[in-house]
Amino acid sequence: MAATVTTSLVTATEHDPDRCESEEETRGAEAEDSGQQQTGPVTVSHSRLSKLPLARIKALMKTDPDVSLASQESVFIIAKATELFVEMIAKDALVYAQQGKRKTLQRKDLDNAIEAIDEFAFLEGTLD
Repeated sequence: MAATVTTSLVTATEHDPDRCESEEETRGAEAEDSGQQQTGPVTVSHSRLSKLPLARIKALMKTDPDVSLASQESVFIIAKATELFVEMIAKDALVYAQQGKRKTLQRKDLDNAIEAIDEFAFLEGTLD
């Protein structure tokens, strides 16, 4: 009788929490296209990575007389920064809504967050 020995191999496709999902998706796409070589730069559609409409943000950016051209990358960065800012101020205002035993944000919650958090000091007096 011959004894069989099984070994487990560690594959590169196992989930690594330090690796971002887009990197894994890129590697998966490369594995599917292993027979084809890709030439030229890889283009990424920023519209699906942003929750805000990029065309509207570009239009707003162009209303500034100092802005003559706005690249896709710069529009995407502004959109992402705006998303993060809105998320941060909303989370901080939610704390004040929860203190009032409410689930809906009100203007006074935003005002309280602006007054209490130094990072929002530049907004004082803008919601009047």
